Amino acid sequence: MKRLLLTLCAFSVAVASCQKPLKPWDKGAFETGEYRNVFQEAGYSQKDIDAKVDGIFNDVFFGKNRIYFEVGDTMGYVSDVKNKDVRTEGQSYGLMVAVQMDRKDIFDRIWRWTKCYMQHQDGVRKGYFAWSCKIDGTRNSDGAASDGELYFVTSLLFASNRWGDNTGINYKAEAQNILNCTMPKELSEEESRAMLPPFMRNNDTIKLPKSSMFLIDPTTKLITFTPDGYGQRYTDPSYHIPAFYEVWAKYADDGRSDYWKECAQKSREFLHKAINETTGLNPDMCNFDGSLMQGFGGRYNAGNNFRYDSWRVPMNIALDYEWSCADKEWQRAYGEKIQNFFYSQGINDYVDQYRVDGTKPEGNEILPAGGFPRALRHSVGIVSTLGAASVMCSHPKAKEFVDALWNLKHEPLADGFYDEYYDGLLRLFAVMHLSGRYRIIEPKK
Repeated sequence: MKRLLLTLCAFSVAVASCQKPLKPWDKGAFETGEYRNVFQEAGYSQKDIDAKVDGIFNDVFFGKNRIYFEVGDTMGYVSDVKNKDVRTEGQSYGLMVAVQMDRKDIFDRIWRWTKCYMQHQDGVRKGYFAWSCKIDGTRNSDGAASDGELYFVTSLLFASNRWGDNTGINYKAEAQNILNCTMPKELSEEESRAMLPPFMRNNDTIKLPKSSMFLIDPTTKLITFTPDGYGQRYTDPSYHIPAFYEVWAKYADDGRSDYWKECAQKSREFLHKAINETTGLNPDMCNFDGSLMQGFGGRYNAGNNFRYDSWRVPMNIALDYEWSCADKEWQRAYGEKIQNFFYSQGINDYVDQYRVDGTKPEGNEILPAGGFPRALRHSVGIVSTLGAASVMCSHPKAKEFVDALWNLKHEPLADGFYDEYYDGLLRLFAVMHLSGRYRIIEPKK
């Protein structure tokens, strides 16, 4: 009996140990140079963790449902397969994955395709990138989406640090060129009108921009939704990654270090305002002061809802926490708040779109995807980013979100919906985060 009691006691201790809450770190990698392996803390073996990350990477880039395609001997692109195009979002994500995985071959191919087909080499858009192209490189739109430039610069700086600038591409010079081109410049009236969408150019009531396309709004120091005469009037919360500005401040060598640090701080302050205090949800897009946008029609402006772009915010804030830890108290509270909301919806049942007050959207409020009918789904992308948010959390629920990501299968949903592109990339980024393999790449000593 005594032996049985001792055995049961030991078993209880072991179970209690396995269920021990995760403990967020108090310092970021900029300071410590160290990275948490949350999967390992949650009880998974290093062998299985490496297999998980490498397996997902290979599936996304080289599997039967791959999104990466090579062109000739020197180029490659990442495609939103459902929509049959190439986007700056996917290209810039592909660069970040490649440099994190130390795959110079993939990085250089993607960058060459991007520079050849997407980057404007002259005119008012010089240095910016056409956000969408056909897979043959023909542009679907000349306009830029600001998150692409954000990732391009950061990825190029990491490439410079990892591989140097004398191996065929001067990565740092490319990053500096983008940054220099994003600085505001005065425009003529003709140039100002050319920046507006075509249907607005002849409208005399539209206030014309007085300066050129700018990535960062010069007044608020916040990233624009699109760096043109219309989209630069507001922002997208999922474009806010303060830690990227910290990278620019440290490694861009463009003479703007203090400016980029200020942008990082302003971005953190903005997120406090843009995120609902009760649910932790944020809109797809909003005003620079964090308020919801008005005048787009309907009881609820669908752009005010938490949906596809919004999914990225938990993971972006987690990245800033991992690297900078500059806003740790608020970020910890945020991580637990948003996990609590989704947990209240059912850990296996929550959907991928909500109004920011936590109610579900209806009818035309629901954003369709990839030609599929409007529907609310338990999507791979949101499961992934909520899992990544566990790096900030100490409540017991965090482990359940980690396990949900670990056990997540990327396969068609009940209605046949399958997204190899966006869902696949967010899942890959999430497992990189929780395995400690999403890092600040410093120059070789």
